[in-house]
Amino acid sequence: MSAAAQQAGQAGHAGQATIATVVSRAGGPLDGEGSLVDARIPAPAAPTGHDLLVEVAAVSVNPVDVKVRASANPDGRDRVLGWDAAGTVLAVGEDVTLFRPGDEVFYAGALDRPGSYASQQLVDERIVGPKPATLGFADAAALPLTGITAWEALFDKLGLTADSTGTLLVLGAAGGVGSILIQLATALTGVTVIATASRPESRAWAERLGAHVVVDHSAPDLDRRILDVAPGGVDYVFTPQSRGRIPLFATVVRPFGEIVAIDDERDLDIMALKDRSLSWHWEFMFARARHGYDLIAQHTLLARIARLVDAGRLRTTRTRTLTPLDAASLREAHRAVESGHMVGKVVVAEADDSPHAPA
Repeated sequence: MSAAAQQAGQAGHAGQATIATVVSRAGGPLDGEGSLVDARIPAPAAPTGHDLLVEVAAVSVNPVDVKVRASANPDGRDRVLGWDAAGTVLAVGEDVTLFRPGDEVFYAGALDRPGSYASQQLVDERIVGPKPATLGFADAAALPLTGITAWEALFDKLGLTADSTGTLLVLGAAGGVGSILIQLATALTGVTVIATASRPESRAWAERLGAHVVVDHSAPDLDRRILDVAPGGVDYVFTPQSRGRIPLFATVVRPFGEIVAIDDERDLDIMALKDRSLSWHWEFMFARARHGYDLIAQHTLLARIARLVDAGRLRTTRTRTLTPLDAASLREAHRAVESGHMVGKVVVAEADDSPHAPA
């Protein structure tokens, strides 16, 4: 944390161990008073059970950060946001078997626990992975939440395997999840990836990540452009935004095709999909932690992602790094995500330890 963050909020914690954080005290606009504030809070207790105490070196900002920060906070209680982090294990609980102090880790955390906008954080070892050895903390912090989401969407929901063929349509391909999903699909399956992107920089990014075809999702004849590539209809669809897309899916997905969505659209009328017997899946990467279900699966997949990175088969999706890890940097990162024009991921770190500039 910056010197300003280290000094903020000293009053009221005399004699008590504290840590530097960035807290959200008020919902609403980013520039509103109390949206993101440097502060100090009581230090986490010593870890117990399966918990790790992690010294946070870098975080990345996702749409969930923006959504929770902007949501109503009527009691004004300080909220520590953040659902992506990379750092070093400081201490472990008595039931921990996967890590030990000094290990470098990356993870996406849980919705119901204090987040990663803090110098220290408690997190369950079973949803933590070993940081890729070939990446610095900043590059690694870009990967956990989107990597888990993409992995679960492709392999747990769509059921793809190394033997899978056919066509996968990836909407919003230059976004955080799309950026890793394209890589996983091309590295671990045999599908042809049709990516959508509208701006030259986002199209070029999707192509660099391995998309076989890129089409303009702002084109009025998007359905025709997709069907030109997949005349019989695409086999699979990944969508980060479903509003207004049901007619498109009913047109471009082949009978018995499958769609996986990650957004929060509550008013979808998916009956139009029944005529083609299409399957609709929801992917929510926080479901395991929220319901205590098969937590170790996230550790396993993060470890697999780390191995793929170290083998040169996956790359970081970081495209921008802000330092230091304080309220000013996080506000700038939230603003970038809110713009809707991010390519890849924005990371906020104590220091930019990346070995190379983002491509």
